[in-house]
Amino acid sequence: MANHWWWRSGWRPGRRFYTWHFTFQGAAEVHRLAETYRKGLAEVQGLDLVPDRWLHLTMQGLGFVDEVPEKEARAIVDAATARLRAVPAFHLLLDRPDITPEAIRWEASPSRQPADVRTAIRAAIADVWPQVPETAHGFAPHVSIAYSNSRGPVAPVAEALGRVDAEPARAHIDSVELIVLNRDHRMYEWERFAKVPLG
Repeated sequence: MANHWWWRSGWRPGRRFYTWHFTFQGAAEVHRLAETYRKGLAEVQGLDLVPDRWLHLTMQGLGFVDEVPEKEARAIVDAATARLRAVPAFHLLLDRPDITPEAIRWEASPSRQPADVRTAIRAAIADVWPQVPETAHGFAPHVSIAYSNSRGPVAPVAEALGRVDAEPARAHIDSVELIVLNRDHRMYEWERFAKVPLG
């Protein structure tokens, strides 16, 4: 395992970032599954467990708040609102989480529908800006249940996950949010800037 919380390019304490996410308020099945895994991982050292309110699926970054004029962010929201009317709501399935060096996370299934939402958001950004941030390729929709906060062996994590027995969870996705994100407290925390419905 490796420490997830190193300061990536551009980030520093107190800085905020506009990004599009699926969030899971009111997603009872996801909360039930997350609680089961939090209990299963509770005794493993070196993990920051994600509470229900901060569960998320990262879609598309926009830029740091101090570099993106609010007027342009709102114009992108308007463009996304228009484009996402053509993208229907759908269900995501979360089952057994995988271990990566910096996080324990569910790979969301199916992946095509989140990719369609991301494509529409990127098109909306292109309606406003001449260049869209981040690459169009390599998107892997996932939801993290824990982040590693230190270097250490992977075996205790794998053993703890192996002892968890939980039914998969389905989440109904009918909106996407532009949020103002921070990572000051070894957790991704945010305030909602805008919520855009699908369909």
